[in-house]
Amino acid sequence: MSDPVGSTRQARPSAARARILDTADRLFYREGIRAVGVERVVAESKVTRVTFYRHFPTKDDLIATYLTARSEREREALAEARQALAGDPRAVLRAIVDAIVAESRAPGFRGCPYVNASAEYADPDHPVRHAVAQHRTWFTGQIVELMAELGHPEPELAAQQMMMLRDGALTGAYLDDRERMAAALIAAGRAIIAYREG
Repeated sequence: MSDPVGSTRQARPSAARARILDTADRLFYREGIRAVGVERVVAESKVTRVTFYRHFPTKDDLIATYLTARSEREREALAEARQALAGDPRAVLRAIVDAIVAESRAPGFRGCPYVNASAEYADPDHPVRHAVAQHRTWFTGQIVELMAELGHPEPELAAQQMMMLRDGALTGAYLDDRERMAAALIAAGRAIIAYREG
């Protein structure tokens, strides 16, 4: 991810920028993106408006960066899991399901941040929707690769099923009983992974 303030600052991360992003992450996820204004982010991250706009020229830039930063954390976690469980795609897929279950059980859980953001921004050409689409394309691609490594006869279809399962599980865990949704996710995930034709 590029830093809008220039290459001289890319080598040394800005503490102010990190505070702004941490504050936005907390507020956007907890209260909704449109409900939180720039003034609130500025006040709670303890920066000036000038500092805020130097790092994020518009609120849309901040929102897209917030989503991209979340995506980067997930990419790093999955890369670590794939490295630790190299050669065992089934174990990696189990780790993904375990991570989804853990997320749904975390304090303050409010569903999928990408689905939430998309619900607030209907225009498919909006930068927020682009950030969400990039994350989902990456994640689906990872599942396709793992399913192919497993020898699944239809890895693309299986990946789409897993994405539907993930989306439904995170939404259901927010709206309904988390433990029932976790059990359903695990059982359905096993069925998709175990599927074989014939």
